[in-house]
Amino acid sequence: MPSLRIRPATPPDVPLILHLVRALAEYEKLAHQVEATPERLHQTLFGPHPSAEVVLAYWDSECAGFAVFFPTYSTFLAQPGIYLEDLYVHSHLRGKGIGRALLQHLARLASERGCGRLEWSVLNWNEPSIAFYRRLGAVPLDEWTKYRLAGDSLARLAAAPPTE
Repeated sequence: MPSLRIRPATPPDVPLILHLVRALAEYEKLAHQVEATPERLHQTLFGPHPSAEVVLAYWDSECAGFAVFFPTYSTFLAQPGIYLEDLYVHSHLRGKGIGRALLQHLARLASERGCGRLEWSVLNWNEPSIAFYRRLGAVPLDEWTKYRLAGDSLARLAAAPPTE
């Protein structure tokens, strides 16, 4: 019987992490937006000030998928939280409980770390994932709209003179 194992990523896993990032981007029809490089991943995940953590899921000896997450904070709860940036399981291994195991692993980490919530975003068209999350008891935050500043917009705002 196949076994499932989840472990924290280490620096030698950077090429595998980049492979999984690209596979996720392909699935989400966003491959054209991937700018990650092995060097940048190594620096931001394993450098002196890591920005996120990664756990890898293995189905027997095959890497089945990953979760990338980082800490957040809720002023309303006055507690830390975890934001799940990426969750991905290779298509040929879906339906085996791997995604659920990754989320359960993060829920346990959140509990151990005293977190008040575990949050993430999902693309509106991704019905299989939405149904999966709802089965786990997750609720959509339909009253919230996500905003993003990136690229030129972020640079313009950062460079703008202060206003009074």
